[in-house]
Amino acid sequence: MRRKPLKSALFLLPLALVPVAAWAAWLGWDQHRDVHPDGSVTGPYEAWQVIGLVLTVAVPVWWAASRRLFAGAVLATTAGLTFAAAYDWSDDSSGLFVIGVGLVALGSLIGTSALCAVAASVTRDRRPGSPARPEARPRP
Repeated sequence: MRRKPLKSALFLLPLALVPVAAWAAWLGWDQHRDVHPDGSVTGPYEAWQVIGLVLTVAVPVWWAASRRLFAGAVLATTAGLTFAAAYDWSDDSSGLFVIGVGLVALGSLIGTSALCAVAASVTRDRRPGSPARPEARPRP
């Protein structure tokens, strides 16, 4: 079954906007680094914020991958996260934000691809109308 281009584009839009909104909700508000008494600096993000972002973005990726929309899930999510990182970090005067944005793009591409592969293997035999596994068929 072939999808119509407009319908496909409208489907991909939420897959790209969810990561942008999730970035704003989980990471966008925290812009300050923490200075500890010993002089070390951490941040601006805490581990729980990044974990929350990953879990929030994983839900629509899993949903799309379970419907065999792998390319859309991977590319739209990667584009959304990359855009959000570039927008959030673009005020860095050193220019090093470009490396961070590149790492976000690479990491989200690898992570969403892996999640799609897992979703495909888990949901492969559970879709309605799919043939049963060969080992589950009764023998004549």
